[in-house]
Amino acid sequence: MDTLVELTAAECRDLLTTDTVGRVGFVTPHGPRIVPVNYVLRDDAIEIRTSPTSELATYGPGARIVVEFDHLDTERHRGWSVLVHGTCGPAEDHRNGDGRERDVGPVPWAGGERPIWLRVPLTELTGRRVGGPHWPHPVVSGRGRGY
Repeated sequence: MDTLVELTAAECRDLLTTDTVGRVGFVTPHGPRIVPVNYVLRDDAIEIRTSPTSELATYGPGARIVVEFDHLDTERHRGWSVLVHGTCGPAEDHRNGDGRERDVGPVPWAGGERPIWLRVPLTELTGRRVGGPHWPHPVVSGRGRGY
């Protein structure tokens, strides 16, 4: 059985560049919610697109939320997980002067309009991995970086 290894903030930040999908946890009057999201790491924050009618757009801004990113290798019994805790707020407007969206990624997997950009600063960034002392972190999505 391998020991859990705490990741440094730099390792966590580097892993955030390997994919574009995570999960956001937040609380609504109806209880906690966890929803998958596409994201981009911009400066020192996670930016997420959502629709104006989503629960995330309704209950996220101004609230402390958590965003989780992970990768699991079930065959080799190894994986990593990174958590970002922070206060959700609006992100910079990513539209051109003509109202069209600039190409700033990510392209949401879910259909429909997603014009609302939310931002979660990397206020608290933690992570851990399991799978041996010299396990190289995988390139998850093909975006290009691993260890």
